[in-house]
Amino acid sequence: MARSEYLTTLCYLERGDSYLMMHRISKKKDINKDKWIGVGGHFEEGESPEECIKREILEETGYDIPLDEIEYRAVITFISDKGDYELMSLFTAKAPDSEPIPCDEGVFEWVKKDEVYALNLWEGDKIFFKELEKSDKFFSLKMRYDKEDKLIEAVLNGRNIL
Repeated sequence: MARSEYLTTLCYLERGDSYLMMHRISKKKDINKDKWIGVGGHFEEGESPEECIKREILEETGYDIPLDEIEYRAVITFISDKGDYELMSLFTAKAPDSEPIPCDEGVFEWVKKDEVYALNLWEGDKIFFKELEKSDKFFSLKMRYDKEDKLIEAVLNGRNIL
């Protein structure tokens, strides 16, 4: 059985031409410190990817989005030469018209989709943003980072793209 600390989810909530982005500035010890990411987190015991992301969206934003309105878009494999490994399920969903509740993990901001690349993102996140824009097809992406968090390998649907 896969260990749940390696299994994560991430969702980009959309409203019009914007994504709800979280600026991770709240936690002192955070692998995503100062980065901009979507909402999500680690699986709890017995959860499916869909159940995990639905729970994470509710906990972090207060949005109770029905499961059938959350779209499973990709599986992302992260490997780091620091010894980290993560298998992440990537989702998108339409956000309700209300604003999200405050989150203790960071600060939310609606960011235009064409401006997201100017944010402090992980280099690999830019790859899956482009893939989300380009196609509605499900994809698989493997990314490997070196000990300085530099992206050194990216394999999209079995094809090396770096």
